[in-house]
Amino acid sequence: MNDLSHQSPEELAEQLRLLVGQLQKANRNDLLLRAIGAPLLEELRIEAARPKLSRLLITKNYRFFLVDYNKEVELQPVHKAVYLLFLAHPEGIEFKRLSEYREELTRYYIVTAKTLDKEKIVEGVNHLVDPLDNAINEKCSRIKKVFFDMMDEYSATYYIISGHTQKHIEGSHRIWYERLKIITLPRELVVWECTFNHCPKIML
Repeated sequence: MNDLSHQSPEELAEQLRLLVGQLQKANRNDLLLRAIGAPLLEELRIEAARPKLSRLLITKNYRFFLVDYNKEVELQPVHKAVYLLFLAHPEGIEFKRLSEYREELTRYYIVTAKTLDKEKIVEGVNHLVDPLDNAINEKCSRIKKVFFDMMDEYSATYYIISGHTQKHIEGSHRIWYERLKIITLPRELVVWECTFNHCPKIML
């Protein structure tokens, strides 16, 4: 194998381009995918989409704006609370474990629905974290529709709460999967217009 340690990143990239071309000519995209790996492929996908993605501004009053599109994301307080929860957890959350985030979700709902009675907020959160209730799916579907109505489908996939299955291997026999829900928007594109005292825990 040639020593690549003294080559510049540009030279390495050129060699990689030639190798990719050869694999594609041989109709071996399967080998190309195996060499790149799924995690890197997702990073490349995000990097390719980055020029089209808008910054998401969250104001002091919890209004959401796509500043580079000059559009406001019109969501009800409960949808904003759900969105803030998943925005706070880039690692993802399983719907069946939402009850573990009850307190955090309640706090987000309180700040987004200042005029709503506390009892109503608690009742709404109870529906959202109940694994036998369809409320969380309904709220995520509504969020998805709002973003899909504002931009092309490809860009919208970075803003919605979407599914991600993560494989885990313990020892040589036990394989299990986490069916996570995540927002894949790069967090450096999220802009908070708030002061320390007015921010929920997500920004502290």
